[in-house]
Amino acid sequence: MTAFTGFALYEQGALPRPIRRSPPPLDDDQVLVRVAGCGICHTDLGFIYRGIRTRHALPLILGHEISGVVEEAGAGFAHLAGTPVVVPAVLPCNQCDDCRAGQTMICTQQIMPGNDADGGFATHVVLPGAGLCPIPGGSADPDASLGDVPGLTLRHMAVVADAVATAYQAVERSGLGPGELVVVMGLGGAGGFAAQIAADRGAVVVGLDVDPDRLAAGDQFGCRNTLSPLGRHPREIRALVRDVAKEFGAPLTRWTIIECSGTAAGQQTAFGLLVPGATLMLVGYTLEKVELRLSNLMAFDARALGNWGCDPALYPAIVDLVLQGRIALVPHSEIRPLNEIGSALEDVHHGRAQRRIVLAP
Repeated sequence: MTAFTGFALYEQGALPRPIRRSPPPLDDDQVLVRVAGCGICHTDLGFIYRGIRTRHALPLILGHEISGVVEEAGAGFAHLAGTPVVVPAVLPCNQCDDCRAGQTMICTQQIMPGNDADGGFATHVVLPGAGLCPIPGGSADPDASLGDVPGLTLRHMAVVADAVATAYQAVERSGLGPGELVVVMGLGGAGGFAAQIAADRGAVVVGLDVDPDRLAAGDQFGCRNTLSPLGRHPREIRALVRDVAKEFGAPLTRWTIIECSGTAAGQQTAFGLLVPGATLMLVGYTLEKVELRLSNLMAFDARALGNWGCDPALYPAIVDLVLQGRIALVPHSEIRPLNEIGSALEDVHHGRAQRRIVLAP
């Protein structure tokens, strides 16, 4: 296997620096993926700026939102050679007791690129072959058009790996049905895609965000209404959401609340929106502590569920929705050269990026 280049995190608080890797020959269960694109996620920012530790020692190439082409494959996955794929952000082992019990997302042997091993901010990445999602009709050319969606390429499909897939699993787990009401906290990244996915299922979507530009673009995410939580008590927000439910004939109970802001304020607001029979899905992550009255879950006969990544088994259905144009990637993503990683990370960190940035080698 030939050497490849990337950008590695050497120390927290500092931007990734160039690195050259010379990996050993592939094991039978491994593949070498030539990266077409790797999205920047807030988890990457956590590793760089917020003191969250990677599970693998530094230096480490970050990036877990990957699309690309299988360039080389071990004996067990030779059939994937030359195949364009989306790489699930979390790759379970499929062998342990939890995996066999269907609880793949709590697999203790899972591999998350850019956390447990080198990730996708590079020209190539070595990965387990199991769980990779082939793209039907895809081309090895990363700039070739995919499906019937204008402008959609293999590079854009990187966003599916985490931002779209995590949102999809959260909606799937919630049990959200047509005509029901869903509140999405935070319309950036996963939140915007959660709104799209919920709207595609026929739900009445209300989007909450503190960014006026995202609120103004709410209809692009399928929102029936958008609200800013700034300066509003959760009771006031709940009353406004109830008005939306009445307007569109959605139930006043059994709301789904999907928290994607990853802030203490967003999580507190989300918890304050509980109604009888509600489901609260936690997608965003923060190190901040949040003070809650858990008895509200009992009083409302409600439930709160965490959502870590997405089961690789769900990816083919997600890719089909994207190729059909039912989940829009192109308007909500931006392709930049990998060698601009420093400025791209700074733009995301300081809130200057309005779309998901995908780094392309």
